[in-house]
Amino acid sequence: MIIDDEEKLRNLVARIIKLEGFAVTEASNIKAAHKVLEKEDPDVIFCDVRLPDGSGVDFIKEIKAKYPLIEIILLTAYGNIPDGIQAMKNGAFDYITKGDDNDKVIPLLSKAMEKVQLQKRIQQLENLVGKKYSFDSIIGKSKAIQDAIVLAQKVARTDATVLLLGETGTGKEVFAQAIHNASTRAGKSFIALNCGAFTKDLLESELFGHKAGSFTGAVKDKKGLIEEANGGTLFLDEIGEMPFELQSKLLRVLETGEFIKVGDTKSTKVNVRIIAATNRQLQELVNKNEFREDLFYRLNVFTIVLPALRERKEDIPLLAAYYTKFFVAKSNSKISGISKEALKVLEAHTWKGNIRELKNVIERAVILESSDQITLEVLPYDIQQGVDNKADSLDLSAMEKKHIQTVLDYAKGNKTEAARLLNIGLTTLYRKMEEYGISK
Repeated sequence: MIIDDEEKLRNLVARIIKLEGFAVTEASNIKAAHKVLEKEDPDVIFCDVRLPDGSGVDFIKEIKAKYPLIEIILLTAYGNIPDGIQAMKNGAFDYITKGDDNDKVIPLLSKAMEKVQLQKRIQQLENLVGKKYSFDSIIGKSKAIQDAIVLAQKVARTDATVLLLGETGTGKEVFAQAIHNASTRAGKSFIALNCGAFTKDLLESELFGHKAGSFTGAVKDKKGLIEEANGGTLFLDEIGEMPFELQSKLLRVLETGEFIKVGDTKSTKVNVRIIAATNRQLQELVNKNEFREDLFYRLNVFTIVLPALRERKEDIPLLAAYYTKFFVAKSNSKISGISKEALKVLEAHTWKGNIRELKNVIERAVILESSDQITLEVLPYDIQQGVDNKADSLDLSAMEKKHIQTVLDYAKGNKTEAARLLNIGLTTLYRKMEEYGISK
């Protein structure tokens, strides 16, 4: 958009820009510019300094406050540098001299457009990430999951320590991410650590960091994840697996916001929110002297229990449909949905692995299905047999042979990949191929 009350100059600049293939709108004053902005969405604005109904320099500040992604180039009179400087302070991209810098219009416009497109792309990515890890992304309409979401939304606005309880695969990390993204720390780091994935010494180094020379192999200083998460959120999954000796160090972080790195002599100060999660009964661990009672009470400030999938069966069709759509898009499959028969057995299954198990089952079904719907035949045998006696009358070995052949076809003969998809060892795959006479 070009805002200038001098019609001839406005038309000249518009013509220069149009010849480069850009769409151009024009306005002779601020009031007219407002009307254009209500209907159009310009990427770049060329704005005169002096307009009949106000200052272009002041108008820049108003535009940037309301439309932060728009870039503005000021049109100044010859030698009027102070206006240009003030315009830059108000958020202008740059300024050019009217009539004398016509050759600079397109190069400057191109640079401004590059910045706008980059900012829009960044915003799109931020929106995608925010949507992926927001409360809106948590699927389920059952009372059990909605109650958990309401609690999480309330505590998200605070800095309180949160303890998420629930079986494996119930979505504890998804909830932790959503809490972080709905908090005042959303612009800072969210760092997750599985406390059960490391030995004591490695976990201590990962969590608290170390100084160079503190142990063999420590060739330089290393920040721990607590320090990396400074200002943001640290999610400690499987907190019940944390070695007893390290629990006192974590307690100090919660109580004082300080810790000492491995091999260091002075404290490091941090401002970090802790969200912990476990599938174990911490009170029982406390009773067995396997978990510090003072740490338990420090973590147990605000507890949210996530329901198992079997406790929210009405959400299974929603989750199954979501993952079907997700994996269909990922694999360019032509599957349009799930058959009634298949959905019936999915709803009846006990789902000991919860949402994670359902997700894996749907991924596998999308890989194996050759029709336009996920059918009973491509679901795992234990799920089929749970409610349908028809599976009992089938020859199990014949079904297994067919299944292995299907997976090998999908993996294009890659036996290592086929074994991974079948969740069996490569040696087991070769043995079964020989047993069933599968040559591929």
